[in-house]
Amino acid sequence: MDRKFLMILILGFGFMFVFTAFQTMCNIEKTILDSISQEDDSFKGEGYTSLAIIYLFFSLSNWLAPSFISFTGPRVAMVVGALTYTAFMITFMFPSTVLLYVGSAVLGLGASITWTGQGTYLARCSESTTISRNSGVFWALLQCSMFIGNLFVYYQFQDKTRIDKETRNLVIGVLTIIAILGIVFLAALRFMADNAEHDNELEQKHTGCGQAMYALKSAGQLFLTKKMLLLSLAFFYTGLELSFFSGVFGSAIGFTTKIAETPKEIVGLVGICIGAGEVFGGGLFGILGNKTTRYGRDPIVIVGYLMHMAAFFMIFINLPNSAPFKDTTDISYLDPPRASIALICAFLLGLGDACFNTQIYSMLGGEYVNNAVGAFALFKFTQSVAAAISFFYSSHFGLYVQLGILVVMGTIGTIAFVFVEWGFKRHHREQEALEK
Repeated sequence: MDRKFLMILILGFGFMFVFTAFQTMCNIEKTILDSISQEDDSFKGEGYTSLAIIYLFFSLSNWLAPSFISFTGPRVAMVVGALTYTAFMITFMFPSTVLLYVGSAVLGLGASITWTGQGTYLARCSESTTISRNSGVFWALLQCSMFIGNLFVYYQFQDKTRIDKETRNLVIGVLTIIAILGIVFLAALRFMADNAEHDNELEQKHTGCGQAMYALKSAGQLFLTKKMLLLSLAFFYTGLELSFFSGVFGSAIGFTTKIAETPKEIVGLVGICIGAGEVFGGGLFGILGNKTTRYGRDPIVIVGYLMHMAAFFMIFINLPNSAPFKDTTDISYLDPPRASIALICAFLLGLGDACFNTQIYSMLGGEYVNNAVGAFALFKFTQSVAAAISFFYSSHFGLYVQLGILVVMGTIGTIAFVFVEWGFKRHHREQEALEK
């Protein structure tokens, strides 16, 4: 097997295990914290606020991630960042409002170097002919995390209207062990020198603090280019929809009491269906990587957009406006709400997300290979700013306002991505004509 592709597989398995822990916790955090607050009146931790803090610190620290990686390299950055995810899991075993929010902030700092390191390492292990395949394979492995954790949660939460301390600690303990397994995989990654020369301008011309400042300046200059500003609109939308399906959608179903006799156990099934869509999309685009490179990325993103619009409409008619906040007997246009429709929406949300993210990874890794660190840092910066904003307003806006925001930003982001992709296609055609 090609050594570079082997490293992609190890990278995928490492992230799969780390995010089995984190994505599962995001899906159930609101439910877990509500159960804790019922047992302990002094506990005031709020799930959406915790997630907002994570993405706020994630967004701010993304500007420093290129400088950090210029010192450590992407492998060390990913291991250090993964340790913060594990620490966040452990805080739930010792319920404390202050500890929850401090752990959220630390995780936000670690997430920036984790994801910027991942994008850089993926680019170094890829060529222009393999970046689409590698992005799809990595994404499929990463999203397998939605199966493992949520199957376990579904089993543990069966027939429970409140999540007791014993169940909570068991779930959190298992998730922590899985996250540690992911760190072992990330530590097993090896240095890939073949494509590292694309980053060598920074390393050859600058050392020490100058190297770190050059990385920050380079990212800032890239952000102000026309194409990156347009792409930022697509990045922003992925942050909004990420926060919606990872934190709000599952909670809204769990709080809709008429959707099932024990709606809390449906939350685990929702996570599984989102994961199924993500894995299917990532695997499909991995297999069809060469065709994607040939015909362009825009058709896949447009398909993802249409899937999301269909999902948002079905959520609108199926779930009540008050669903994101607390247990409710309210209904929307369907009475009673249908669990089957909620699960179909979950699959579409996952598949649409895979359409957007795999093509963004393919574009950044293929078109910005000379500054992969900066490109991926800007992607995660914009995405995490959007997620932070979304989690902040999720505590105040009803479901229908949130869906409206997603529809508007999804439309704008898709149009922006298509324009940038057409620009790259035109540039490649002109280069080919000159070579002939």
